[in-house]
Amino acid sequence: MHLAETLVLPAAPLTVARLLADPDLARDAISASGAVCEHVAVVGDADGPFTVTTLRALPAEQVPAAVRGFVGSRLQVRQVEMWDAPDDEHARAGTVTVEVVGAPVRLDARGTLVAHGPLVVHGGAADATAVRYDGELRAAVPLFGAVVEQTVAQAVREALVALDRAVRARLA
Repeated sequence: MHLAETLVLPAAPLTVARLLADPDLARDAISASGAVCEHVAVVGDADGPFTVTTLRALPAEQVPAAVRGFVGSRLQVRQVEMWDAPDDEHARAGTVTVEVVGAPVRLDARGTLVAHGPLVVHGGAADATAVRYDGELRAAVPLFGAVVEQTVAQAVREALVALDRAVRARLA
């Protein structure tokens, strides 16, 4: 299943990169999504290439009953975002991998972080950044692969909404 999502955040690309490289923001976003943060590691920093690795656990009530037989009552999700060093305009490319631990479910995506022109905020204009994820989600689960893919895609979307809220809270 193809998955493409874009966040438009009210800050310049370098500021957004600094936030994405902040382990505290990752923890806040995971908690805001209703998951339990089990691990966050950041290698590098926003001035160059950096990698953010997280491990989150979704509680049983967030795992649909139709999927529990394949993933259990508790879902662990490992996410690795590897961002390249910025170019002269602070744009970046990267890769994102999301895996359901212990299940044949994986998202492989390309990421981009680029200036998005001015954004109208509170009657004025502010810098904005578009963070786009575009990739393929695969669940190699006989008969129920599509259901699992839809479930994981929804969880990814909810995680991005939580990330958006966490970034905006930090910027406020």
